[in-house]
Amino acid sequence: MLAEKYRNQIDATLAKYPADQKRSAVMPLLYIAQSEYGHITRDAMQEVADILGLEPTQVASVVGFYTLYHDHAAGKHYIQICNDLPCALRGADKFAADLCAKFGVKLGETTADGMFTIEGVMCLAACDKAPMFQLQNTEGIKYYESQTVESAAAVMEELRAKTDQ
Repeated sequence: MLAEKYRNQIDATLAKYPADQKRSAVMPLLYIAQSEYGHITRDAMQEVADILGLEPTQVASVVGFYTLYHDHAAGKHYIQICNDLPCALRGADKFAADLCAKFGVKLGETTADGMFTIEGVMCLAACDKAPMFQLQNTEGIKYYESQTVESAAAVMEELRAKTDQ
């Protein structure tokens, strides 16, 4: 389906790489797939693999490594909290637990209204500004540094209000 629906975009992407290096287009093609399906399905991984002449496991390894790709359906907005060691030492684990408790979920779960998935991720490159999170949605990615549960909840409630309009 991707190959037919996005033929021009895929061809333009592949044209950026030498013919013998088309595997380098895996990330932009995954982005197209995620935009189409909302997350990277097994079928989408197979489609990307077929387009690039790769094994599906090679594509799956990229999806599994990068936090910007999602292999399961989730909320409309991803709240990705950096919880690696430097951030944890600055309170990221408590921040994540308290934010999850406020919204009635566990880390990795989606709120009952389907609006937010709160995840822990490794290294968002703002150790000195932890606790912090990145917001990922159809509008792109935005970073929120030096957060409290109250400031993060305010961001989330603002997004919820925009959706309700």
